[in-house]
Amino acid sequence: MSSTPQPQPAAPAPSSAALHDSARAGAAAERPNAWHLARLASAPHRLGFFAAAVMLAVTALWWLLALVAREASVAVPWAVPPAVAHGLAFALGFMPLFMIGFLFTAGPRWLGLPDATTEHLVRPVITMLAGWPLALVGFHASAALAALGVAIVAAGWITTQYRFWGYIRASVAADQRHPRTVAVVMGIGAVAMVCAALALALGEFDHARAAIQLAIWGFLAPVFTTVSHRMIPFFSASAVPTLDAWRPYWLLNVMLLTLGVSGLGAVAEVLWWPLPAALRVALLLVQAPAAVLMLWLAWRWGMVQSLRIRLLAMLHGGFVWFGLALALAACSQARVLWLGPQASLGLAPLHALTMGYLGCTLIAMITRVTAGHSGRPLAADNTAWTLYLIVQAAVLLRVAAALWLSGAAVLTLLAIGAWAAGCGGWALRYGSWLGRPRVDGRPG
Repeated sequence: MSSTPQPQPAAPAPSSAALHDSARAGAAAERPNAWHLARLASAPHRLGFFAAAVMLAVTALWWLLALVAREASVAVPWAVPPAVAHGLAFALGFMPLFMIGFLFTAGPRWLGLPDATTEHLVRPVITMLAGWPLALVGFHASAALAALGVAIVAAGWITTQYRFWGYIRASVAADQRHPRTVAVVMGIGAVAMVCAALALALGEFDHARAAIQLAIWGFLAPVFTTVSHRMIPFFSASAVPTLDAWRPYWLLNVMLLTLGVSGLGAVAEVLWWPLPAALRVALLLVQAPAAVLMLWLAWRWGMVQSLRIRLLAMLHGGFVWFGLALALAACSQARVLWLGPQASLGLAPLHALTMGYLGCTLIAMITRVTAGHSGRPLAADNTAWTLYLIVQAAVLLRVAAALWLSGAAVLTLLAIGAWAAGCGGWALRYGSWLGRPRVDGRPG
């Protein structure tokens, strides 16, 4: 029997697709820490936060250019009043996307469920991102186009709200107060978006302004107060042993009631200016004691003790603005009652709430989540602290601009410049983290 080896058939040549996949795998192996777009779909916080960071940077730059053009006497076309366009973009542009990243990361844990995936989130997030370019162009070119853009955003948001309710229905957790509260006010956000889109389509810009107020006081601020009520005392007690996680539910109810009454007043003020004196007195009687309570609460939750821990101080620094916003609102009501409508503090209370409480708390909370879920220490390094302080400076400048009308133009420009620098820097830094693997090698 011959021992001569028999000829073997030649191995098939690798296909171009196989070569491409092999090259891609090799490149990934050579650059394991490279930024990849596909990695954003690996976790809800990556997807939501990155989309929000893009919108945060884009809206800040857009408004900065708009204000610079105005001060330089460069004619910019507006199909929608600038104040309405600004309110819609800053209230509904990036905040809901950040909420998606946070709520679909923390929400399942609150409800005792397994971690969420992005399977049902990618499409609505892309839908929301697709709506905003149409809206931004429409603000300058066509109110109908802006309405279409906002309607598309609303469709994406309604889908995510439906998904969040699905987690609540699947949960058997005994305490669901926080996630259920969030789910309800998410619905108010959907109503505000739909109303804004309809108002733009009909050219009813006062109603669009009312929808913005509904979104801020009835949706955004309640989500933030609910999260603050749950997370700030917990984080504080975990970091400072002398503190306790004190958060009675009556306190949350007072916070939500205050926001509800203030929101009704804000919507009424847009539609029926000037408000009757009796309504202003009612607002004053709610906002003044609530301001005292919130500022006391900041102290009770350990604001002073938190100053030694930057990441914790960032959270408390945001919450203090909640009390200050209510104090400014109460002061404005009192001045109008005593001196007349011309004595109003204007946009000072609103910007203290939106830029101060919502903006600074957002930067603080998302910095914490991003650091923890990227495998990095739960700490604010010099870069994070500097960006946060720049955002705080932007708030102070914008509130000062509302209070000092003779210097409003310069202060407003400085405020949006600081906001764009702080938020843009945050988006660049943390957006880079979101597309890279965890530094500790763990999944997620």
